[in-house]
Amino acid sequence: MTSSRRREPASWAPEPLDDPAEGPKPGGNGNELEITHTDCRACGAAVSGLNGRYACGVCGWVNAWSEGHSALPTAADDPDAAVQNQPPGQG
Repeated sequence: MTSSRRREPASWAPEPLDDPAEGPKPGGNGNELEITHTDCRACGAAVSGLNGRYACGVCGWVNAWSEGHSALPTAADDPDAAVQNQPPGQG
C-alpha cells in the first residue's frame, strides 16, 4: 500500500526582478532615465520621450539629439554590446 501523507508545498518564493521602490534605473553614463512630455513642434500632437528626446508618431518630427536634458551614453556604456574594447571604426 502507498502512504496517504500529503506533500508539503515548497517553502521558497521566487525573488522579484526589480524592486519598484528603487526608482528609475541609471543610464550608462550615470544619468537617470526620465519619461518627459511636450507638444510636437510640427503638428501639435502630444509626444513623450526619454530625457527630452522626442519623436512624433503622427507627422514624423524629431528633435535634435543635442536638445536632450542629458548627455547620451557611449557605445562603451552598453552592457549588451557584442564587442567591447574595440578600436574606433572596427565595429
